[in-house]
Amino acid sequence: MVQELRLSEIKRHAMTGVSYMLPLVVASGLLIAIGNICGDNPPLIKDYMADYTVWQAAVTLGVYGMGLIPAVMSAAISYSIADRPGIAPGLLMGMIANAIGAGFFGGMLGGYLAGWCVNFLKAHVKVPMWAQALMPMLIIPLLASLIVGFVMFFVVGRPIAAISTNLTVMLQSMQGGSAAVFGMIMGAMAAFDFGGPVNKVASLFADGLLLQGVYGPEAIKICASMIPPFGVTLSWLLRRKRYSKGEAANIKVAFPLGICMITEGVIPIAAVDPIRVIFSCSAGAAVGGAIIMLLGVESPVPSGGMFIVPAMNNPLGFLMALGAGTVVTAALLTILKKDVNEEVPVEEEDEEEEELLDLSSVKIK
Repeated sequence: MVQELRLSEIKRHAMTGVSYMLPLVVASGLLIAIGNICGDNPPLIKDYMADYTVWQAAVTLGVYGMGLIPAVMSAAISYSIADRPGIAPGLLMGMIANAIGAGFFGGMLGGYLAGWCVNFLKAHVKVPMWAQALMPMLIIPLLASLIVGFVMFFVVGRPIAAISTNLTVMLQSMQGGSAAVFGMIMGAMAAFDFGGPVNKVASLFADGLLLQGVYGPEAIKICASMIPPFGVTLSWLLRRKRYSKGEAANIKVAFPLGICMITEGVIPIAAVDPIRVIFSCSAGAAVGGAIIMLLGVESPVPSGGMFIVPAMNNPLGFLMALGAGTVVTAALLTILKKDVNEEVPVEEEDEEEEELLDLSSVKIK
């Protein structure tokens, strides 16, 4: 029970970090995409005294925003753990992670270490009464920054940076079958539980690789999140008898949510027939993920659904992967699911036994 509680807390802090980080990632990614599309891949601004274009400014601003992601992630996690005293140490740990090449995952670890250190100091550091007001704004942030900063610099930072670099190189070198297998696994994970823990693991992995310049997993994540609602909707259009009226009403909600990359709309349909729906959606997302990797589709923006497809490097390839995954999911659901026999409640009519009111005994005075 204690272990489950700890895991739940760790997940909650990570989701807080993601919620604070995601708007920055989306804004920065869109700035880079818009600047590159409209400005024909302009170079970053190096000399601010020289002339530069609006599109150069957009791309440069987006790159700056991407560089802030580890710090924002780390500060948000530390804040979630230790409240305001954790913000400064968390920001500094994220800056260290970015500087030494530990990136997103180093920022996450730094945020946890900073928050836990701040809580430890709160419980164990005692100061005179006159210094109590300095604890949250000076003493604890300073001590936590020193302690965790040294740990990041000299203990955990370099190994995490090495792991991130090796992972990036490995993914960038994937070709053919290995790339397809990776795409299948990533896609199946992203669609498996419709926004649940497995999906969150895949999302965090993709977001971390985004900072390392690997954009394929983000395209897989987006595609795999949209395939379940699209596939379920197509299967309903092909064979409406497979779904009850309640499920049909939920599908009409799930489809527009899917356009926005919100896959949770499929949960009510999956709750009725979990095995068939989960298997079909995961299989379709696996196919879509494999095609994404084989066609080299990349997305610099981690969220937005159909609205950010023009910002991808290969929009047509993405639509092909999305279409193929949708068709596979719909075909499996149509084959595996059985027709629903809804018993229409028979209304009680006059032929059923009803008590007749005898008015003969009623006397009107």
